[in-house]
Amino acid sequence: MKAFIKHLFLPISLISLLIGCVNNSSPTPDVLSGLPDDSGIKRFNNITLEASLKPFKRKNKRYYREVAYTMYSQWASLLKHSDTISIMLWTADGSEILDYKGEMDQRLEWAKYIGNPNTEHEVGSGPKNLSMHERAYVYRDDAPDFTFGDLKEIVSTLKEVGKNLTHKPIRIGATFDPGPEFAKSPFKYEKHPEIVQGAAMGEKSFVSSYSTLNADSEAYAGFPEGIPNNTPFGTFFGRQSQHFLADLDFDYLWLSNGFGFGMEPWSATGTIFTGTGFKTSKLSETKNKILDFWHLFRAECPNFRIETRGTNIATGVDLAKDGVDLRAIYHGGFNLLPPPNSPWAALDGDFGLELMGYMSRIADIPDNRYLFRYYTHDPWWQNSPWLDRYGREPHDIYLPMALARIDNQGKVGLPTHLNFLTIDDSFGNMPDKVPNEVIPYILDARSDSPTSPGPLVWVYPFDEYHDWAKDRQDRLPEIYYGDWFIRQSINSGLPLNTVITSTNLIEIGLKNPRLFQESVLLSIVPDAESNLEKFWIDYLKKGGKVIFYGPADQAGPEFLQMLNLQNVLPLEGEFVIDRTYSQDNLNRPYPKKIKHSALFSGGGIRTKVDKLTDPFTEVLARMEQGNMSRDVMWTRTNPDWNGGKLAYLRGTNSSHFDGGRLLKPDDPTVYFTGPKMVRDLMARFGISFQIKKESPKIKDPMLCIARNDNGFFFSGYNPDTTVEQAFKFPQGAPLLLGYDTKLENGHANFTFPPAWHRECRVFVEQEDGVVSCKEMTTGQLGITRRLKITGLKNATVRVYPNQRIGDKNIFFYNNAHYPWREGQINFEKGEASTGFNYVVRNITGELVVSWE
Repeated sequence: MKAFIKHLFLPISLISLLIGCVNNSSPTPDVLSGLPDDSGIKRFNNITLEASLKPFKRKNKRYYREVAYTMYSQWASLLKHSDTISIMLWTADGSEILDYKGEMDQRLEWAKYIGNPNTEHEVGSGPKNLSMHERAYVYRDDAPDFTFGDLKEIVSTLKEVGKNLTHKPIRIGATFDPGPEFAKSPFKYEKHPEIVQGAAMGEKSFVSSYSTLNADSEAYAGFPEGIPNNTPFGTFFGRQSQHFLADLDFDYLWLSNGFGFGMEPWSATGTIFTGTGFKTSKLSETKNKILDFWHLFRAECPNFRIETRGTNIATGVDLAKDGVDLRAIYHGGFNLLPPPNSPWAALDGDFGLELMGYMSRIADIPDNRYLFRYYTHDPWWQNSPWLDRYGREPHDIYLPMALARIDNQGKVGLPTHLNFLTIDDSFGNMPDKVPNEVIPYILDARSDSPTSPGPLVWVYPFDEYHDWAKDRQDRLPEIYYGDWFIRQSINSGLPLNTVITSTNLIEIGLKNPRLFQESVLLSIVPDAESNLEKFWIDYLKKGGKVIFYGPADQAGPEFLQMLNLQNVLPLEGEFVIDRTYSQDNLNRPYPKKIKHSALFSGGGIRTKVDKLTDPFTEVLARMEQGNMSRDVMWTRTNPDWNGGKLAYLRGTNSSHFDGGRLLKPDDPTVYFTGPKMVRDLMARFGISFQIKKESPKIKDPMLCIARNDNGFFFSGYNPDTTVEQAFKFPQGAPLLLGYDTKLENGHANFTFPPAWHRECRVFVEQEDGVVSCKEMTTGQLGITRRLKITGLKNATVRVYPNQRIGDKNIFFYNNAHYPWREGQINFEKGEASTGFNYVVRNITGELVVSWE
């Protein structure tokens, strides 16, 4: 402690230098967020350190200051890359807002527990074999008792210490959770159980945002005469929040665990979808109830910023199953930050759901701001995900931070905000180990995050889904299906990292038609006579590359002709799948059976190739049921399309509902996984991702490829490290920096650890052999980068230098060495279709490339 106190009184100027911010400038405007700072890291508009009150183990000002100093100093090397710093306090479960009477000496019920304190078993009681979900413990015997005045003093101290240390604006956030997890809540579960209608943690466990309160004679800060009968919860909560936030000097409010976004934030079912069908008659009313909450809340609490956790699912699913009109919420003028990625992948390993859901929610956002959130500690359930659930592997950093959205100007949008849930563990400790290990990965992922679209771009039907929910409620199954299908595609190895709405795509298509020249686009089939249909027809004829998925029931005649598709009578149930290609290599092959449920796949299968004699159509898969069959996957080109190419995949959502929270994938040892066929289709565009594994039951690896400053940055997660992967692009086999690879059939073969992240700037075409790409010292004034490629045999090599490089400041050497006076060879520019690169041909031995 003496050493700690000594550091506590370092001169402020020295501490400021440590944190890297020595001026008192105001925060950089949002428009500048994401631009590189002096270190080359793209700055964040805000970084939030989330924390409970558990680190404040003693009640005195000096100790509060020590805790605050530790919070800021531990994360100093990251905080210097942000314009604003926030501390978000998980004081209790939000009941402190509901209970608040406007008195600073009021006792504060706070989150001093490990486990669920709102069960039939009293805290610390009962047999030892009870789980933490059945009985909670107090985190330490001498846990302090706080008042609302103490909380105000902690808020003040955090602001004071943060400002003195960082010279940056400091915000302090309050939190509200609708469930029973964090602190005792007599308000929810004893006084007003009528507001508890959701079943996320058991029957009647979550507060509904659109519930109403029964009469209550007790005085509250916003209702000194008591609560009138039938008071909307949005009104009560909004008025209480206004008093609480203003009186205790908070700056914003975080709404947790899907609050404000539907009844069942963790489930595949909800108010509309029951697991067996859709109650379409409830949709309009439910949408209006959710939106009414936001209006009622903002009428009482108009100005405090709202930040949101959102659900564990996705935009389309939430809309179809729970009536969540995200478009109306985003664009309703409610001054909110859109929900981030869900932290649940750390718990259930469903990273496809996390990544798909995240992209669906950032495709369209209220302004240019959105959030990435990372799960470091859990202050309630005695786990620290970085240390245990993730096993200190950074896959849930590299994968979601490889994602990006494209706005209506064609600009790449990265997260402007970064949150850490949380910086303290369940015992109130803040071990240095976690920030010391996590920060370098965060900075590395931020440095390598996208600056241009990835190889595959999801055209998300954000407006189409919301329009259908308004005017075509018979299409709810199609809305529900689309997100789940992409979730399982990503879990099957689809490298999807870029999203754009169809509306934005149409808008920028006229402004920047070459934006997606190096990308394949992934889209639903457009409706007849829609603007999207007109765009796709024109895009394909001008050389575009597109994969269309899902039902084609609403397509127009001209587009059906382009697809060479006819719709016939629908079929569902079990089929035999007949594939004319082989992509992966398994010791035990994939099953030939596949199950297609109309309920979970947007209807039955109706698709067949219209003209089988068409020389430009290649049928890749059909599904057979008795003497009937349906074509489900094919490609098509046309000499008049200027190199354009389309693929169509009807798409089966190989999942079912058996009463759990999420749709459960069909047994992969019994049924073929339909969504993996999207990855298979990529090979028809020259981008091949092959998997070699023992059997279908072994989970597939996940992959994202970010394009940063003309480079390719691969990020992956291997649930099973026995799996091998092979990559091939139109420009050749990618050589991952620092790796050796065996070339087979034009593919680079690799075996990876659980989490990995590698740069690629070199592609090779040659018959076979072991090749590698390694970093070299520059060793020459003016040279900034030098790479060595070995194992070449009459090879064609393509190099993708930084975007700023020109013909006069890149140099190639064949079988040469320092001081690079001999061996320089000529090069040429790569084909326009392969992007900005330089090519050398017929190379044997070693190749060294350097640039200024």
